[in-house]
Amino acid sequence: MALSPDQLEAGLARRLAPAYLIAGDEPLLTQECADAVRRRAQEAGFTEREVHHVERGFDWNALAADLASLSLFAARRLVELRFRTPAAGEGGAEVLARFAAAPPDDIVLLCLAPKLDKRQQGAAWVKALAGAGEFVQVWPVEPPALPGWIVGRLRRAGLEADAEAVRLLADRVEGNLLAAHQEIEKLRLLHGAGEIDADDVRAAVADSARYDIFKLADAALAGQAGRALRILGGLRAEGMAIPQVLWPLARELRSLVRVRSLLDQGTAPQAALARAGVWRNRAGLVQRAVGRHDAPALRALLRQAALVDRLAKGALPGNVVRLPAGLAGASAQRLVDPWLELAELVRALAGPVRRAA
Repeated sequence: MALSPDQLEAGLARRLAPAYLIAGDEPLLTQECADAVRRRAQEAGFTEREVHHVERGFDWNALAADLASLSLFAARRLVELRFRTPAAGEGGAEVLARFAAAPPDDIVLLCLAPKLDKRQQGAAWVKALAGAGEFVQVWPVEPPALPGWIVGRLRRAGLEADAEAVRLLADRVEGNLLAAHQEIEKLRLLHGAGEIDADDVRAAVADSARYDIFKLADAALAGQAGRALRILGGLRAEGMAIPQVLWPLARELRSLVRVRSLLDQGTAPQAALARAGVWRNRAGLVQRAVGRHDAPALRALLRQAALVDRLAKGALPGNVVRLPAGLAGASAQRLVDPWLELAELVRALAGPVRRAA
């Protein structure tokens, strides 16, 4: 059976299943789900815990023998498998399917795996474990949902916050739920149960936002200009080099130019995305970005990316350049800061519908 993390506690209250598969790349939520299973197993008398790390060369035959061993005097066990990759391999799939077909009464199996895509969720071993027990897929909390998630966590800690405090906390811990949990605990210790405001958050919360170059590209494609510029500022503050930051943006721009060109030639949207090599899970982002810019505007943004790259690498003499034609405000020579030009590129890519002159 498939459960969300929010449904797991209720599911555990109804019954302790013989197997649990928890998959996802969000450490806090994955850890909380695993802890909930461990607590329930402990309460049910599964007092012995074994932990196995499934890596290259893992001995599945030894595990199979261990799972099949019976003893009148042995404690009931929680057997925990921690997968490095979202695959069990042929040997592992067979062992897990065999366990799921006839789970012993004295073992609860807990499997922790990275995120499983749709194809991986269809694997025989995943279906077998889900059929015998529970499958919990842990998804990251997306930016639009983060304030609501924070409000719920604050209330669990006995805290009430106004909208400004919640927004500030979301900005400070963006993309990092573990940091959010830690900061909420800090606020609870500092203020006790009750109300907090934005000043309390400013005084207590460090800037724990998880910035990375791929989140920057995704935010820009999604049209989230404010978030994209905030991530860019964080990358600059962390000392990230401009060429590193620019690389995924330039890659996405080249993809957008190809898709836009195919669309303008009359190619159907899905076919254009496929021919341009756009992954299915990124099709929505690319379509939104292509919908905001025509072909000349996208080519102008690609030229601006090339300009930023040359500036960052010192390939242009001095700090005064003539910007390429087609860029806003590019009619005259002016002083250029590579970071400001990169910010303008990000703002333009994430901005509203733009048509090149």
